Amino acid sequence: MIAAGAIRTRGVVLGLCLGLVVCAVTPLNNLYLGATPLGGGHFPLAPFFLLAWLTLLAAGLGKLFRGRSPLSGTDLLICWMLMVVVSGVAHTGLARTFFINLTAPLHFATEGNQWQAVFGPILPKGWYPADPEAVETLYNGLPGGYTMGWGAVLAAVPWQAWAGPLATWAVFIGLCYFVLLCLTNLFAKQWVSNERMNFPMLRLPETLAQSVDGGGLGALLADRFLLCGLFLSVGLHTINGIAFYDPSVPQIPTLILAGPYFPKTGLFSGFTKLKIYFYPAFIGFAFLTARQISLSFWLFFLLGGLVYGVFDLIGQHIPAAALGVTFGPTLTSPEETQMIGAYGVFFCFLLWLARHHLLETARDALRFRFRGPDEAEWVGAPASLWGLVLGGGALVAWSASFGMPLFQATLLMGAFFMVMLVASRIICQGGIAYFTLTAAPTDGLIAFFGAGIFSRLSLLMAAVMQKMLFVDLRESLLPSLFHAAKVGERRGPKKLYLAAIVLGIAAAVAVSFLAMLAVCHKYGLRDLQVDWETQTVSTVYENVQRLIEAPTGSNAAVIGFAAAGAVVMLGLVIAYQHFYWWPIHPLGFLTMYSSAMRILWFSFFVGWLCNQLTLRYGGIALLKRVRLLFIGLILGDFLMGGIFAVIGLWTGQSYLVLPN
Repeated sequence: MIAAGAIRTRGVVLGLCLGLVVCAVTPLNNLYLGATPLGGGHFPLAPFFLLAWLTLLAAGLGKLFRGRSPLSGTDLLICWMLMVVVSGVAHTGLARTFFINLTAPLHFATEGNQWQAVFGPILPKGWYPADPEAVETLYNGLPGGYTMGWGAVLAAVPWQAWAGPLATWAVFIGLCYFVLLCLTNLFAKQWVSNERMNFPMLRLPETLAQSVDGGGLGALLADRFLLCGLFLSVGLHTINGIAFYDPSVPQIPTLILAGPYFPKTGLFSGFTKLKIYFYPAFIGFAFLTARQISLSFWLFFLLGGLVYGVFDLIGQHIPAAALGVTFGPTLTSPEETQMIGAYGVFFCFLLWLARHHLLETARDALRFRFRGPDEAEWVGAPASLWGLVLGGGALVAWSASFGMPLFQATLLMGAFFMVMLVASRIICQGGIAYFTLTAAPTDGLIAFFGAGIFSRLSLLMAAVMQKMLFVDLRESLLPSLFHAAKVGERRGPKKLYLAAIVLGIAAAVAVSFLAMLAVCHKYGLRDLQVDWETQTVSTVYENVQRLIEAPTGSNAAVIGFAAAGAVVMLGLVIAYQHFYWWPIHPLGFLTMYSSAMRILWFSFFVGWLCNQLTLRYGGIALLKRVRLLFIGLILGDFLMGGIFAVIGLWTGQSYLVLPN
């Protein structure tokens, strides 16, 4: 539990300033220099690296001024949390594909792909820059841009062409973020106060903050368990980092290709691409996660591989073409569409768990009884419920103003935010700092109702909006907001905290867009490292084109697998709720086919195994002591990640400590 403490202006200001600096340098660092990503997930590298050094500074000043450090543990925690909230906006959370998304149908249109003929008549007015020269300047860069200063580059940006689209999308982004804030506040009491949900990714920052407030940072860093974990991570990455820059030094392998050890046919044919990654930090997160959840993650991943083998064994070879046209970021086979049904059932389960809180909130909202905030809330839940309704209605109206029918817009927005809420539960409760969706929200709608549920214009709008905020969830905002709600538990003033979050998000969007435009116009988008961005955005438009030219009906194969996934999830939920001895958590099923688990499954296995053995043979007392060893693993990994990120800026090559 987080120690009580006041939220002070100094922590807020420091967090906002540092977070916006991270936003400003992210496009240059990630896309031009190709250095270690400053974010990269829901436990981003740069904010924690800064927190670690600020913690040492605060402790040192406390010693110097006899316990009167200008920064308390709460200041550091709030500072870190604000950096986390805003840092994702600058990259995958929003800005990474934003400008490519807005220019792809204009820049990449050719006689061969016929995009001009297919998309030209239906592109929503106001969404895209109208000046073709402005689009080409974005990709080619300004003449002489390499030699221009940043101020001159920004002054030379053709703002007249960009002002309209940026204003249009600012309304959409602002409304989406407002709805996410309301959604967080609505469920904060249930997740944080009522369920006392574990937030594994907060354990290390909380430990550092508590050690500063208690004057025990020195004792913490001298703990033999923490030092063991720290030295293991530091030693591993020191050796491998040196080997990266000097190939004559032997590396310690952290990746084993296990696929060749499995047959290409039969029961184990699903493991022919199996990889074993060793990431100390994620072993640490897995140890800090509830054993039931960490067990479920790796167990369901292996069961997912066996599903392929079972189908192969019985001779049921379902071709990938049976998927039809999909927008899922990692969806590769029909079997994986089980997640569509599983997500729907788990969303209903979340509503059922929160039924008493939601009913009470709804009654108060209908009677306009706006009570004060709970310990974990920023404002009273009835106000956030009204905000959710009004914000969602405004998003529907915004979509309708560009030609999407009201029913289609309502259905689409419901699917967007349903998936976001479930994914946030997986990330926050499961301690998955690196998470990717399997299927996209529109995949379920198209599979069940066919592409005909959307008009041509609506289909294009849905795909573009989804790509904007609701499919690449590696640095999405909602999980960070739930972490912020937990950090703010029993801390005040609430108004200052909420104002800092709102101001930080708004400023992060503005700074990230300015930084991205500056980098693109100085160097040209062509010369940036945007292969993934260009490919994924182009794929979205290609898939829209396929559905426009050859609309599909409902997909029987996908519906069958989605129904199977719903049944399995329902069984898991019932067993989890009714049998205290049931060892498997439903969250694990939701990550069975996530590409993130292909990288992290072994880390969760090791973390679960260590937790299980420690508790079995050492009890709670040893578990609390050994916990610091795994905190040391996380601390060492992220410190080395930050150090090699700095080294990479000087050498032009970065040794990657964490998944990219």
